[in-house]
Order: sequence, then structure tokens, then C-alpha cells
Amino acid sequence: MSDEDLQDRTISVIRGLAMDGPREANSGHPGTAMALAPLAYALWGRIMRFDPAEPHWPDRDRFVLSCGHASILQYSMLHLCGYGVTLDDLRAFRQWGSRTPGHPEVHHTPGIEVTTGPLGQGIANAVGLAMAEEHLRARFGSELFDHHTFAIASDGDLMEGISHEAASLAGHQALGRLVVVYDDNHITIDGPTELALTDDAAARFAAYGWDVHDVGEIADDVDALEAAVRAAMDVTDRPSLVVLRSHIGTPSPEFTDTAAAHGSPFPPEEIARTKELMGLPPDETFHVPPDVAEHMRTLAARGAATRAEWEARLAAWDGDREVLDACLAGRGLTGWYDKLPTWQPGEKVATRNSSKACLNAILDGVPGLLGGGADLTGNTGVAMSDTPVFDADNREGRLLHFGVREHAMGAAMNGMALHGGVLPIGGTFFIFSDYMRPAVRLAALSEAHVIYSWSHDSVGVGEDGPTHQPIEQLAALRAIPGLCLVRPADANESAMAWRVAVERSGPVALVLSRQNLPVLDGTAGNEGVLRGAYVLVEPDTAPAIVLLATGSEVWVARDAAAALQSDGVAARVVSMPSWELFEEQDAAYRDEVLPAGVPVLSVEAGSTFGWCRWADDSVGIDRFGASAPGSTVLAELGMTPEHVTTRAKELLARSS
Repeated sequence: MSDEDLQDRTISVIRGLAMDGPREANSGHPGTAMALAPLAYALWGRIMRFDPAEPHWPDRDRFVLSCGHASILQYSMLHLCGYGVTLDDLRAFRQWGSRTPGHPEVHHTPGIEVTTGPLGQGIANAVGLAMAEEHLRARFGSELFDHHTFAIASDGDLMEGISHEAASLAGHQALGRLVVVYDDNHITIDGPTELALTDDAAARFAAYGWDVHDVGEIADDVDALEAAVRAAMDVTDRPSLVVLRSHIGTPSPEFTDTAAAHGSPFPPEEIARTKELMGLPPDETFHVPPDVAEHMRTLAARGAATRAEWEARLAAWDGDREVLDACLAGRGLTGWYDKLPTWQPGEKVATRNSSKACLNAILDGVPGLLGGGADLTGNTGVAMSDTPVFDADNREGRLLHFGVREHAMGAAMNGMALHGGVLPIGGTFFIFSDYMRPAVRLAALSEAHVIYSWSHDSVGVGEDGPTHQPIEQLAALRAIPGLCLVRPADANESAMAWRVAVERSGPVALVLSRQNLPVLDGTAGNEGVLRGAYVLVEPDTAPAIVLLATGSEVWVARDAAAALQSDGVAARVVSMPSWELFEEQDAAYRDEVLPAGVPVLSVEAGSTFGWCRWADDSVGIDRFGASAPGSTVLAELGMTPEHVTTRAKELLARSS
């Protein structure tokens, strides 16, 4: 059998697997995977640098399947290339406990770089991956970092708004090692794309500053596909879009170019007919003949030699290995947190400003930090005073201007973190975490080590009014599994919050105040922040009530406790910057902080939803805010020591 015959047979096998997986699961999307089998062969078999024996090799090429519904294509390639994805894994496609879930999940399946599913996320992930590569190559040298990011995107990806944000950012940043193939198959689940889409994608991406290759009808020509992708790779001053006209479901006699090929398995008789047309056994499922398996393993074996060459260069590299290792681990150098500043009781500092002071103090100690704001750099505590801007002219800069693109910022941060080598931080107003939420959810699902700096944390925003005043955001974000949210009470707690942000393995959100807050006694260096909650004020006698507060309202609880004490009521004040960290403590510690039998009143300038987990009653805000000076809005909505004192007495009366 000639090499070309073996290549064509391999592509047919990929198409057979693309039909068999969804059919076995009675769920899935075979058509796109079938149409793109030749492209997958060109990428894995001819172009990409990877080593299945070491999936996390830092200088490997990255691949993103933004149209994650076509996951059976990626799983088939991972099987054929020797990543340890077995035929049994393919048979278990979309089943409980399998390594082949319906959409690709990083850390779950070897060879998956990012978690894609919601359309458009993968494109923005790829932008983040490419930015991380650019930064590391400039900082540590092309002998250690010199690879490409490849992505496949669908019409659905390009319709979602996040793709517009991400493509605009990528064009501005001139990310020359980013190649996106747009699978222009003219089909959506509803029918032809023309039902809802008449964009000129090539013109749009050209306007964003991309290099565009409209290659037309070459979806079945491996040589032409390779040439098109390599031509895009040769363009180093701009990201590249390869527009590929494919035919979904190829070569099915009945379902090619139909919506039926998109979202449903093929009927068994059509699978048999299509396999027979391709020269595969029509009655055999998950058919991978030995010569095809050996052929793909041989192609994949090239990566071992490439990786060995890289490891030799790494061993000979004369740079600062401690800094490189800290970057790759997303951690700080030994003793990094000793550089965190402290503040004296009585000072008044907005936590967005104290957080900025912390960030600038630890830039050298946490060398992987890279990021900035969504046009709100100075407002959200992410301005970096001692580093240049990361842009097309200076890739070593560590301050990154994302522009007014919160959605793309969040998803690009995921790509940056999952690339490795950088610890991304992104800032915006807390209310605009709503724009970021899909990416935040995926960061938690992916265990991506990212840091969000969300400022203007309450109705204390003031005059901007209810459109800009968070109410339900704290409750909504606390509901995301795996997201650690920290709302520091003062400047010193914000310093300890940075220890959480750097040392934790998943996403951490710092929720920070716009308004100045008094620095409190007992917060400096208090590691109770690391445990999520701790006793800040203890009365001389056994507490009759606990005032449990977070963030901007801890000082309110402190003053209310003093007023209660003057009335003969012993009140303990507990600062609770993080529900998630407190939940992780053992029962003994939680009972020590919140003793059984003592009524608890929570105090927080936001929705009271969920506080029944910790408190018997809650002072909060279960309505939208208003436009007025921040102090006025807070007072009118009950965030005062006087109101808390009254509510505490009412709770005590009910409890007795």
C-alpha cells in the first residue's frame, strides 16, 4: 500500500470512528468530525509538534477545538496518536465516568489543552495561549519557547460575540503564531447558516488586522490543507484565519451538507452505507486496522525526538532557572509574601488601592504575573508601575491592556493560565463580572489558576446608580463550584488575600472596594484570612451574639459591636472574607468561630441569598440600588452601625 493509500485509509478510519462514537452513545455530532478528518490528519500527521509520551511538554504546539461538539474528532486523533485514549474510551463516548465526555475537558483527557463547549470560548482561549507563548518567548528566549497555537472554529463560534472581542484583541496584539481554521460548512442545527448569518468572515477578520487565507474547496485535499496552514504559519506579524469550505457529513450519501449531520447520530444503515463507500467493513464498529494504527504511531513518534532536543536546550540554558520554574508552576519565589505591605490601624484605604500596592510589591517575587484591566486598569487595582506594557512592540511587558472586552478577557486568561508559564490577572468593575461569567465558570471547571480583581464591590459605587451597583453578584459567584471568592475587610486583609490568590491552584476572585475603608485592629498578618473566617473582635465575656461580616461591612459590624457592648450586650465580630475557604476548614474550627447556640447576624451589602448557611438572620440588600453618593446609598439601605445594632437586638429578642 502506498503512503497516499495509507493516508486515505487513515482518514476513512477517522470518519468511521466519528460515526461510531455518536451512534454508540445515541448522542453526539458526527458530521463536522467527518468533514474535517483530512484537516485533522494534516495537523496531527504533518504539522503539529507534540509528544504523546509527555503531553505537558512546555514547547509543544497547542491545539484548540473551539467547536467542542465535534469532540469525537479530537478523541479519535488522540487514540490514533497514542495518548492513551483507547478504543474502549471511544466506545464509552459521552458516558458516565468516561475519558471522552461530550465536549473536551482539560485535565480529564490527555492531550486536551482547554475546556471548550460554549461556542466562541475556544477562540478566546487560543488568543490567551498565543499571548502566553509570545511573552515567554520574549522573556526566556526562542530556544525554550517557539511554538504555534492552532484552533478550529465553526460558524457558531464566529457568531458568538466573544469571538469578535477576542479576534479584535488578537489583531491588535499581532499574534503571529496563532492560526485559526474556520470550518465554513454553511450548516447549523436549525439548517443552512443563511437562516441567520450573511457575514463576510474573511472581510471581518481582515478588518481586525488578521492575515486571511480563503482557500475554498480543499477540505479533502491533505496536501493543499497542509500548504494552506503552513502559509499561515509563515505570517509572523499577524494572526491568521484560514477559511475552509467543507461539506458536513462527507462522504455520507444521504446526510452530506444537511443539518441532520450536525447534531444527531447517523442511522445504522447510513453508517454501513458510508463505510462501504470508504472501503471499511460495514458491519464492524470502531475499526482501526493495524497498519493504520502503526502509521499514526510512527507519525506521532517524531515528537519524542523534538522534545529531546528541547530538553537538551533547557539543560544548556544559562538563564535564571528558579524564575523559570516559578513561572511554569504559577507560583512565587521562596519568601515572596514577605514583600507584602502592611498598614496601620486608623488609616483609610480602599481595598482596590491596597491590592494594587500588593500587586506591585510582589511583581518580582511572583514572576509569572501578567495581566491588566478591561480598560479600567487604574480603577480596579491592576496598574503595574514598574513594568512596561505587553504589546506588539514589547512582549516582555507584564501589563496587558485587554480593552473593553470583559468576556474575551476572562476566556483569554483561561488560555494563558492553561498554557503555563504565566499567572494571569484581569480587572474590571464587579458588576461586569456578569460579562465574564461564562469564562469564570469554565475557569472553575478547568481549575485554571487565574486571578480576578473585581472592584467597586457594592452600592458604595454611588452615583453611577443601580446599573453599576452589584447586588446579586456575590451570591451568584459563590454558587460556582471551585471558584474561591475573597472579599477583604481592609488593606491588611487584602494583603493576605493575595497569598490566597497566588498559592491556590484554581481561580481566585478578589472583590474590592471603591471607597476608603478604615484599617482595623487585628488584621495585619492575620492568617485567619487564609482560613476564610476568624474572630476579629472578642468581648470580655461569653458572646451573646455573633456579628458575621465580609469586606466593606466589617467595620460596620465592629462599630455595632461596640454600641451593643455599651448597652451590656457581648458581641463577637467575625470577619469572613471567603465562604469557600471557611467551608474547607474542619468542623472543630468552624464551631470555634461560630459557636453553637449563639445567634448569628450576617452583615453584607448585597443579596442575602445563601446566608442562611451561616447566619440566623441577615442585614443585606435585596433590591437594586440608587444613584446618589455612595455613603448616602449605603446609609439609606441600612449599611450602618445603628441599623445593625437594632437588628442585632431584634434577633436576640427573638432568640430568647
